[in-house]
Amino acid sequence: MNAIIPPHTYLTYARGLDLPTLGAVYDEASYPALTQGESDGWAWVTHDATGVSGRGVMDLARDITGFRYDERFGGPGRVETVFLASTPACECPHGQNYMIAHCDDHPFQFLHSRGGFERTYFNVGRRRESHRSGDLLVRELLDAGIVGRETPLYDADPGFNADGAVTMRIIAEHFGLPAAS
Repeated sequence: MNAIIPPHTYLTYARGLDLPTLGAVYDEASYPALTQGESDGWAWVTHDATGVSGRGVMDLARDITGFRYDERFGGPGRVETVFLASTPACECPHGQNYMIAHCDDHPFQFLHSRGGFERTYFNVGRRRESHRSGDLLVRELLDAGIVGRETPLYDADPGFNADGAVTMRIIAEHFGLPAAS
């Protein structure tokens, strides 16, 4: 998909947790990390998308920001997560509507969570960002011509951002995400 995340990978970034804690939470949920790291205030874990439930990994990224983990992590609102998936967007009939849960194999390709709730989520590329929940990143997506009434880059080149690489770059820059290696 792009340089931020290898193909067929789920990547969860967490701010407010150190790497041993993030790794332990995923291990306890039977989602041991394929790779993990820590840099610039973010800890991250990756998972091979062919070996685990995308929905389960994505839901845990949301849940660790909420009340279930408050006591363990030192209080409410301490943890923020960004979940990224480099799997194809869901083509299932029920996955075409952004407010309806996708199938286990096709989680949303971007999910930002804080306070136990999904703040913003959507799929990337081919104008999928227009079908989103949440307002975070709207200004950046409008400025890049990815969403909005006028999208001259799409009009001039139908292949513009087809793989979502421009959107993923915007996400990484907005949150200051380090490269997960």
